[in-house]
Amino acid sequence: MNGNADLREIPQSEETVYNGLIIHVNQMQVTLPNGNPAKREIVYHNGGAAVIPIDENENIYMVRQHRVAVDEMTLEIPAGKLEYRGADFRDAAIRELEEETGLRAENVELLTSAFPTPGYCNEILGIFMATGLSQHEDHPDPDEFLHVEKLPLKEAVDRVMTGEFRDAKTVIGILMAWYRLHGYGTPAK
Repeated sequence: MNGNADLREIPQSEETVYNGLIIHVNQMQVTLPNGNPAKREIVYHNGGAAVIPIDENENIYMVRQHRVAVDEMTLEIPAGKLEYRGADFRDAAIRELEEETGLRAENVELLTSAFPTPGYCNEILGIFMATGLSQHEDHPDPDEFLHVEKLPLKEAVDRVMTGEFRDAKTVIGILMAWYRLHGYGTPAK
């Protein structure tokens, strides 16, 4: 990174455009590496956590829900936003796992953290794998309507590779969990 100073954009000023419940949007004036000015719209988000629950038979548990922003029914790994910037990703993953699926896990391991859309948003997602599952009662948020579906991890990998799953956190979680369970790579620190 240090050797790329010729690529760095320098913020000059920033103005709030919108303050919402989940996101805040600012317009930023920057100086480009060539000295020219440019405007950037930045979406600020507290971040989120996602978790791929895997049982002893390598089945995973996903949630089907309608995503109005893309007007599609999606099948995703359980996930949710952080209550505030700097909140613990692991705690949020554990909370979302139980809220959305009713599952609790003996082991919750960080697979990675990722920027879903770094071109305009500062959101960071912590993506975890949960094992040693036990079933309890789910308790989704009052505005959350979803169905839990179970499928073999291998089938999920195949569905990622055919392009059926398009949600980025789900694609990352499925592929990283597959490689983690099958001896490839090491967990993120």
